[in-house]
Amino acid sequence: MIWTDVASLNWGSDRQRDAYQALIELDIFSVLAEFDPALTGTYPLGLETETSDLDVVCHVEDFDRFIALVEAAYGYFDDFHIVRREKNGLPTVICRFQFRTFPVEIFAQPRPSEEQNAYRHMMAEAALLRAGGEEARAAIRQLKRDGVKTEPAFGQYFCLEGDPYVALLAVADMSAAEVADVVLQARYLRRDAGRQPEAVGEGR
Repeated sequence: MIWTDVASLNWGSDRQRDAYQALIELDIFSVLAEFDPALTGTYPLGLETETSDLDVVCHVEDFDRFIALVEAAYGYFDDFHIVRREKNGLPTVICRFQFRTFPVEIFAQPRPSEEQNAYRHMMAEAALLRAGGEEARAAIRQLKRDGVKTEPAFGQYFCLEGDPYVALLAVADMSAAEVADVVLQARYLRRDAGRQPEAVGEGR
């Protein structure tokens, strides 16, 4: 299921409520409706900081049409720019601009939105937080306050092996029981190593 229920942000933190208002004013989910937009990243998870982007992924086959629509709708905002590149083996268009205090990024690939890495990372992170509870959420927040990016923060705290961006894709395919095992194993590893959560995974 594609996460588009931005209304739930209006019941969250001050920053989440501000993000909700920004998304409503930008009308992103209506403007980009034909491209199955989905909000990803830290806001749906309640892990946002004051500098967090509003990240939206889209499923796009016709990039020329997508670019023309985005330029017409948002091209007049500060710092607006579009780049085309290949990412994860797929042609990709990334649009960025500034709306009030929010950096906005719209990420488009010819892949269903819920199959894109950013969306799958978010679903994996949500599963880990459900299994890890408030202790895990607090630790991830602290790592982010310390300047660690979201995926590496999850990799560190949950002792995921290797590249956390890759490891989280594997977690996204796990059952709830398998995710619970990952969380339990991480607790054992942190205890046995005698480390603070924020130190786990240093050197990755």
